[in-house]
Amino acid sequence: MIRLLATAIAAFVAYLFLTAGSGTIILWSESELIIGCILAIIVGIASYRIFCRTGSVRMANPIRLILLPVYAIIPLFIEMARANIDVAIRVITGNVKPGIVRVNTGMKTDLGMLLLANSITLTPGTLSVEIDDATKQLYVHLINVPDELRDKKVVEARELFSFFNIPGWIRRIAE
Repeated sequence: MIRLLATAIAAFVAYLFLTAGSGTIILWSESELIIGCILAIIVGIASYRIFCRTGSVRMANPIRLILLPVYAIIPLFIEMARANIDVAIRVITGNVKPGIVRVNTGMKTDLGMLLLANSITLTPGTLSVEIDDATKQLYVHLINVPDELRDKKVVEARELFSFFNIPGWIRRIAE
C-alpha cells in the first residue's frame, strides 16, 4: 500500500508541476486538481510495481527528497562548473592524457550506483563506461588521468571529484 501511495504522490506532483499556472487556486484550477488526483491514482495503480520493484520506499523519506535537489544545486553544480573550466583549459592547451580507470564506488544499492554513474557522466571530461555488478565497481573514462591515479589498480570514487565528497552525498540520499 505504501508503494502505491508513494507512486501516486509522485505522479500527482509531476502533474502539478506540468500544469502549474493555469488556475485560480494557488496555481491550479479546482477541476485540474480533481483530474490530477484521479490520474495520479490511476498511474499509481498501473505502475507502482514498476517504480517500486524492490519494495523499498527509502526514497519516500522527506529528508532524502529534500537532500536530492540540494545535492544537484550545490555540490554537483559546483563540481560540474569546475570540470567545465578544466576541460576548456585542456582543450585550449592540448594537455590531455585520456584513460580508463576502475573505480570502487562503495555503493550498496542500484539507486546509489545510478546516481553516482550519472553524476560522473554529467561531469565534463568523464564518462561512466561499464558497471561491474559483482564488485559494484565502475569503469570510468577520464579526459586526463593524473599520474597518481594511473598507477593504481582501483581508485576510490571520492578521488574523481575536487571539492565535494559526491559519493558521500549519494550515500546519504540513496542508501
